Amino acid sequence: MKENRILQTKDLILKPGIFEDWKALYENLWSHEESAKYMLWRPAFSEEEAKERMWKSLKHQEESGLAWFIYRRKAEEADEKAAEEIGGETLEPIGFAGLVRLDEETYEDTGIAIGPDFVGKGYGKQVLNALTEYCFDELGARRLICSCRVGNAASRALQISCGFRYIHSEERTDPRNGEKYILEFYERRREERGIWENTRN
Repeated sequence: MKENRILQTKDLILKPGIFEDWKALYENLWSHEESAKYMLWRPAFSEEEAKERMWKSLKHQEESGLAWFIYRRKAEEADEKAAEEIGGETLEPIGFAGLVRLDEETYEDTGIAIGPDFVGKGYGKQVLNALTEYCFDELGARRLICSCRVGNAASRALQISCGFRYIHSEERTDPRNGEKYILEFYERRREERGIWENTRN
């Protein structure tokens, strides 16, 4: 089993989840069709589906070591059932993020998903910068690759704002419905990080 490193930002903590988080993730993310629009997962339409997804997600986290749930810090307004006390802080599960190793020097993100109520607050930028720093500082990567579908303007804008630059596009097939789509790839290199120091916040 690989160990998932806990990553922290100003407003968020990225850490392995626990099964009891399933309800908050169901309410905050998995039940929203708009959140799944540009991803490769389907919304969960029942609590039972959400519980099953949680078990699969926990298994993936354990096997990967590079997958995290995203928790918002100090969510005083969160429902008590949707929050959890850890280290004196109230943490609310609001999404997930992950990485995959392509070769010794290259990693790729496997998607950043945050519930619709938490979009537009700068959280995506905090997550992507945390993943980038972890890749460069802890994993020894020289390059991190991100991708987004054509039409996903928010994801493209996020990657560019964090210092990623376009490298190429590929045609893919959505396994959910068999439809073709274009996936754009962006990269950020470790030697360029000084240029983008102002992207952290």
